[in-house]
Order: sequence, then structure tokens, then C-alpha cells
Amino acid sequence: MNRRPELIETVRVRRGAAPLWGHHLARLFAACRGVGVEPPGTLITPEGGEDRIHRLLVSGRGVETTERAVGSIEPVRLLTSPVPHVPYPWKTTNRAPFERALDLARTAGSDDAILLAGGWAAETAIWSLFWWDGQQLCAPPRDLGILDSVARRRIGELTQIVERKAVPAELVTAGVFVANAARGVVAVASVDGRAVRFSERTKRLVEAFWG
Repeated sequence: MNRRPELIETVRVRRGAAPLWGHHLARLFAACRGVGVEPPGTLITPEGGEDRIHRLLVSGRGVETTERAVGSIEPVRLLTSPVPHVPYPWKTTNRAPFERALDLARTAGSDDAILLAGGWAAETAIWSLFWWDGQQLCAPPRDLGILDSVARRRIGELTQIVERKAVPAELVTAGVFVANAARGVVAVASVDGRAVRFSERTKRLVEAFWG
């Protein structure tokens, strides 16, 4: 019998509060409906203490929580992965392709991998992708099967996002950056060894992301 997947939420606690908690709850309950997991009855909002990541693991057994350090927010080096992207609309523990792509990228001296869906940049193993077309912020179309990203939900509150397909080579000149709900908006240092210039527009999103 196939087990239902376990759902994950990685919640940033920053300055004693969880600023994206509402987005996490909305995604979690949508994911419970999507994969057929009983939604949790009561969840305690993480707050107080040091800056950290509060991780929820939700399954038929209930809710397990753990905490860990935030991790680096230094610019990341991305490498296009030979591992194909598989649809990942919900944040679950079924992450084998992402883990393999990440291992290959780090072995090659990069920080993370861009996975392709039909030749188009979809997402990395641990980040959502964004880039600029002039003044317009772009991101991969959701119908590529990418994660319903809490970071993307938050960025969508700050500026309009246009869905657009791109190949990794295009991202170099388009001011690509990455984001997730644990570490916020982070610059990209390079794509496939080609340097990426940091955009002032990205800097403004870094400053506004946590509110």
C-alpha cells in the first residue's frame, strides 16, 4: 500500500515572530486537501527566542516539530542539472530528484541546481527562481509543476509577478535571484559559471521581504 506523503512547512522565526505564518497555514491546509492528509486541529504559532527555522512535518500520524539554524544568505552559485524536474506542487518529503540534483551540484562546486521542465528553468532544489525583464519581475509558470512557494506568495504582495518561461542562459543577463520562506530573497552569484550582476530592484525586495 502506498503511503500518503508527509507535508513539510519550514517557518522562519525572525525577531521573535513568524511573519509569514499566515501564508504557511494557507498552503498547508491546501496541501492537506490536495494529498488527502487530515489537517491538523490546532497549531501553535512559533514565536519568541532566537532567529531560527521552525519545521512542521504533517502526516496521518499528526504533527511533528523540530527547529534548526537559519543557514547562509550569501549569494548562491547555480548549476543547470541533468536531473529532470518532476511536478512538485506540494511541499512533501518526496524529494528524491531534488536531493540528487543538489548532491550533483555541490559535488561540482556549486551551491544548488536549476532543474528543467521541458527545457525550461523550473526551480532549484531549495529555492524558487525570479528574474527581471526591465522593470517587470518574472517567474516560471506554475503549470510547469513547480512548488506553491510561500516566498512567491510574499513577493507577489510586494510587486506584480509575470509568469514567463526562460532557459538558464537567459537568467544570467536578467538579474536572476532566488527566494524561499526560510532565508528570504537571496542574490545569485553565477549560473553555470557565468557571473550574475546584482540588481538594485532585487536589493529593494531583500529589504521589504520580511515586512
